[in-house]
Amino acid sequence: MKKKAGSQFRTVFAHIVLILLSFMCLFFFYVLIINATRSHGDLQKGFSALPGKYFLENLKNVANDGSFPMFRGILNSVIVSSCSAALCTYFSSLTAYGLYAYEFKARKVAFTFIMAILVMPTQVTAMGFLRLVTKMGLYDSLLPLIIPSIASPAVFYFMYSYLQSSLPLSLVEAARIDGSGEFHTFNRIVIPIMKPAIAVQAIFTFVGSWNNYFVPALIIQSKSKMTVPILIATLRGADYMNFDSLNLQLFAVQTTGDLSDEMKTYYEERLIDLAEPRLVHDQFGDKYPIPPNGGKVIEFRKYSPLAKALE
Repeated sequence: MKKKAGSQFRTVFAHIVLILLSFMCLFFFYVLIINATRSHGDLQKGFSALPGKYFLENLKNVANDGSFPMFRGILNSVIVSSCSAALCTYFSSLTAYGLYAYEFKARKVAFTFIMAILVMPTQVTAMGFLRLVTKMGLYDSLLPLIIPSIASPAVFYFMYSYLQSSLPLSLVEAARIDGSGEFHTFNRIVIPIMKPAIAVQAIFTFVGSWNNYFVPALIIQSKSKMTVPILIATLRGADYMNFDSLNLQLFAVQTTGDLSDEMKTYYEERLIDLAEPRLVHDQFGDKYPIPPNGGKVIEFRKYSPLAKALE
């Protein structure tokens, strides 16, 4: 009776813990969806559990904003991440199978070499990789983000360890005796056995490629080819109010003295702090120089009809 009561307590406790963990994981997705339905002004007021009524308007503003091609960026990220996950898992499995199932003299040397690459940071080879990509004519292309995923030492080691615990070599030898070719054996016998490992590594590789910022920042220049992390990074220098139906743009103005009353009123209406005018960088990395006459470069947002009047 005591054992049964203890088992029931553990079951209830486990369910409570899992429910709490599920809530913690799903709550942030709920907040993401709710915030997508709210205006910029509503977001400034703080958290709200109730949805707003600006979802379609926000979606239309994002879709029609030529300076921020978010849907194109999502498509680029899907292409890069999917291709990277497929190539990485397949060729890593093939490499692991080759080192596991074949006996040759350089087997240990090859394994050691791959493990040595595993401890080498990506930043160490960045300059050489960039020069190689430029000489091959692949600069500002999605291919340099996909092709290098073929060589993934971490995924290779995971696949190699999985083969050691799950694939008996007698099964491979039996397939050879029956006349199966090497690639046929790998694709029809080994791959099905490795499905759990391939699924796990495909998820990790997809997420890692989706979140990758360093390499795309080196390679991609055109906005039509940028992935989601690069586009989001450009928002740091872009106008965050552009998605709130105001159709504002980021400019810089050079002044030789105090601002006019008209411009001060404009700043105050747009809730922009005038206390510390600063040298600004736009989202493309261009820097507006300080005028030689002692003026200041100030970041401000203005309606496009007032562009000529305020420049």
